[in-house]
Amino acid sequence: MKIVFPSNSDLGLTGTVYNHFGSAPFFVVVDAESGEFEIMTNMDKEHSHGKCQPLKALGNIAADVVVVGGIGKGALNKLISSGLKVFRSAEGTVKTNLELFQQNKLKEFKPDQLCIAHSTSGNGGCGAH
Repeated sequence: MKIVFPSNSDLGLTGTVYNHFGSAPFFVVVDAESGEFEIMTNMDKEHSHGKCQPLKALGNIAADVVVVGGIGKGALNKLISSGLKVFRSAEGTVKTNLELFQQNKLKEFKPDQLCIAHSTSGNGGCGAH
């Protein structure tokens, strides 16, 4: 299983999980079985607000799961429709969140938990980004 963690740095497992998918500078892609990882640059970081293309951002890598602090409705729907599951990260490093995911302690993102700027109800999750 390959898990994608948007990150604020290219530090791999010691980098912090980023609070918003679309504007993350990097992605850390971890093979959950082997623990091996690769660092990728966000290929769609400079998109216009609301125009995130998550599969372009990920460079069309084969992944199963995304773990992120916040995400917009369009990106969430596109990831889900392409077969990925999206989970809400806890604060902390990629390594911490990988461990939490493996312990089934992270919750799957639902549309009502979106970033405030993308939520029609105004009670979304990640705040300003």
